[in-house]
Amino acid sequence: MSLPLVLLPGMMCDARLFGPQIVAFSGAREVTVGDITGASDIGGLAEDVLKNAPQHFALAGLSMGGIVAMEVIRRAPDRVARLALLDTNPRAELPAVRARRGPQIEAVRAGHLARIMRDELKPNYIADTPDRAAILDLCMAMALDLGPEVFERQSIALRDRPDQQDTLRGVSVSALILCGREDRLCPVERHELMHALIPGSDLVIVEGAGHMPTLERPEETTAALARWLAD
Repeated sequence: MSLPLVLLPGMMCDARLFGPQIVAFSGAREVTVGDITGASDIGGLAEDVLKNAPQHFALAGLSMGGIVAMEVIRRAPDRVARLALLDTNPRAELPAVRARRGPQIEAVRAGHLARIMRDELKPNYIADTPDRAAILDLCMAMALDLGPEVFERQSIALRDRPDQQDTLRGVSVSALILCGREDRLCPVERHELMHALIPGSDLVIVEGAGHMPTLERPEETTAALARWLAD
C-alpha cells in the first residue's frame, strides 16, 4: 500500500489549491487535505492535523501549510515519513509584516475581506501567466468561502509563529523544497536556506510560477512531487 499523502493549503485556501495534484495522486494512495482553519496558533493547527492524519504519512504544505507542516514534523517526527515544503518560510514573522496584520484584521472585521484579498494579498500571489485571472478568481472564491473568522485566526497564527530553522536542521526524512521562480511572498532565497538546512533535501525551482505553482504550473509541480513520493 502506498504511503498516504497529507496536503496542507496556504492561508485562505482549501483543497482546490491542490486540485491537479489530488487528481494525479488519489488513484494510487490515500490523499487528504488537512484543516488548518480552526486554531489561532501554529501549535494548535499542527495538533489538529495530527489528530486527523494517518499514523504514518507523507506531508506536503504550501505557504502557511508549509509553516504548519514544519510544526507537525517538530512535534511528531516519527509519524512524518516524507516532507515537502512549497513556497513557504521557516522564519518568524518580520516586524514590518507583523505591523500590517492588525489593520488587515480590523478591515476584515468591518466587512472588507474581499478588498483586503484583492488589493493587499492577491497581487503578490501569481506570476503573469495566461491563467492568472482564473487562478486569482479561484483564490478569491476560496477566501470568501472560508470567511473573515478564518482570516483572523490564520493571521494571528502567522503573526505569532515560531522560527523553525532548528526544526529543519533535524529533519532526516526525504525532503523536497519547491517554489515558483517568481514568488514574491516567499522568494527563492528562503528555499535555498531551507535546502541548506535539511541534509540531502532536493530543491526544485519552477519556472514561470509565482506563489502557487500547484495551479500555475501543475504538470511541473506534480512531477516534482511524484519524484519525491517515489524516492
